[in-house]
Amino acid sequence: MLSRVFGFGRRAFDSLSEQEILALAISSEEDDGRIYRAYADGLRDEFPQSAKVFEDMAEEEDSHRDQLIEQHRKRFGERIPLIRREHVRGYYERKPDWLVRPLGVDKVREQAEQMERQAYRFYVEASKRTSDASTRKLLDDLALAEQSHESLAQKLEQKHVPEHVSEKETLAERRQFILTYVQPGLAGLMDGSVSTLAPIFAAAFATHDTWQTFLVGLAASIGAGISMGFTEVASDDGKLSGRGSPVKRGITTGLMTTLGGLGHALPYLIPHFWTATMVAAVVVFFELWIIAYIQNRYMQTPFLRAAFQVVLGGALVFAAGVLIGNA
Repeated sequence: MLSRVFGFGRRAFDSLSEQEILALAISSEEDDGRIYRAYADGLRDEFPQSAKVFEDMAEEEDSHRDQLIEQHRKRFGERIPLIRREHVRGYYERKPDWLVRPLGVDKVREQAEQMERQAYRFYVEASKRTSDASTRKLLDDLALAEQSHESLAQKLEQKHVPEHVSEKETLAERRQFILTYVQPGLAGLMDGSVSTLAPIFAAAFATHDTWQTFLVGLAASIGAGISMGFTEVASDDGKLSGRGSPVKRGITTGLMTTLGGLGHALPYLIPHFWTATMVAAVVVFFELWIIAYIQNRYMQTPFLRAAFQVVLGGALVFAAGVLIGNA
């Protein structure tokens, strides 16, 4: 681990021979081709046209690799030294596709642009360290090719992803984001914010003890988060509904439920009862308006109707908690 962080055991780029520079370029092009194909595989089910763009980009990387191998064969023979990115100090690294999931179209396009910029800089520096004329010309040509990949990607998108397809994919991606994250998160936030109002404020007015109230709120928030999370996971595997991974939905729901409850439990860490209660009430006000905003922003619910529903429900639960606590 320390060797990866501090570069122990790695070669300096300046110490590489021309043969090793070619070998590094070959392995880098192979890795980039694999990454583009992984992007294509990850996008194919939901965005088949965008997947074709990355398939073509992978074929472009394959052609670069073939040119580099041919150049190595001419100068150094058939045996290519094993040298990869992780063997060279300061060399750029690639994130495997599973680290950039979920593979949204915009995210992989941004990642691809970054990959091409890094490859361009590598070929420019590699060319400076090469004395052979034919090798330098090849590296310069590849640098120009990497620099022009942005326009190549645009041409490929125009070919495979015309405007009406792009709009369709954008809508599909937004819909998937809402179903997998926004909807479960909103349900959790509403449950955590509203359902914990009664036990927290009932405990507060029954005991007038801020620490005991905080413990009740903490227990209610965590318990509700665990319950809602497991319920979301068990209720729908996402295959028929298209709502995405049940684990992602469950984690989102559980975290947002817990957060919604903790919002008005944390003020009871303040030792003065009425100060803590006033702060908690203000927090509840903002929680309810945030819920109304999310409903309006992502669920297309008219803001006034969303605000009325959420505030009315919250007010009723809050009043129930206060009445029970004073009983």
